[in-house]
Amino acid sequence: MIAAITLDLDDTLWPLAPALERAEAALAAWFDASAPAVRAAYPTRAAMWALRGEVAATMPEWAHDVTRIRRATIAAALARTGCDPALADDAMAVFLEARNAVEPYPEAVAALERIAGRYPVAAVTNGNADLARIGLARLFRFTHSAADAGVGKPDPGIFLSAAARLGVAPADALHVGDDPALDVLGARGAGLRAAWINRTGAAWEHADTPPWTFPDLDALARWLGV
Repeated sequence: MIAAITLDLDDTLWPLAPALERAEAALAAWFDASAPAVRAAYPTRAAMWALRGEVAATMPEWAHDVTRIRRATIAAALARTGCDPALADDAMAVFLEARNAVEPYPEAVAALERIAGRYPVAAVTNGNADLARIGLARLFRFTHSAADAGVGKPDPGIFLSAAARLGVAPADALHVGDDPALDVLGARGAGLRAAWINRTGAAWEHADTPPWTFPDLDALARWLGV
């Protein structure tokens, strides 16, 4: 019996890469207009990601919180180029607005509406998508992010705390996601059942028994009987 569903967001409900590309382009445009010294010092995505790695290494206790790491990276870039690091809040607002301009997979919203009409659904994510901004919060009981939980997938803690918030035993929850390690093995390690959304037809390459596998959320919904 499945009593509740936890659902990954990025690359399960929508493709992540296009949203991140738009968000980083919007951030670069903001630097051009508001802090051109940053763009001069860090002119490429690779340069900014190198700085991000450097900053993240100084705050390992926040490795699970992608928003905090990105804001700290922006603040460091501003400070190192003689700009006001407090401007990082404005920069993050620009980034997050674009990051949440996602385009769901064609079948995803209709399938999710059917699933949420039958089961309580919670989002479990390592990312920083905002379901209210995206317009899908109505279909979820809550979003449980790595920043909320203090740990990210595949740590069992994020799955266990999500199940507790849903009021169900881990064994009665089904976690659905696209990543074999983070979603499937992570959920199984916490005692949840797991379903793999495998849009690319990839092979299952882990020693564990293959999970329930579906090409998209519509197929999952039909399997759930909704």
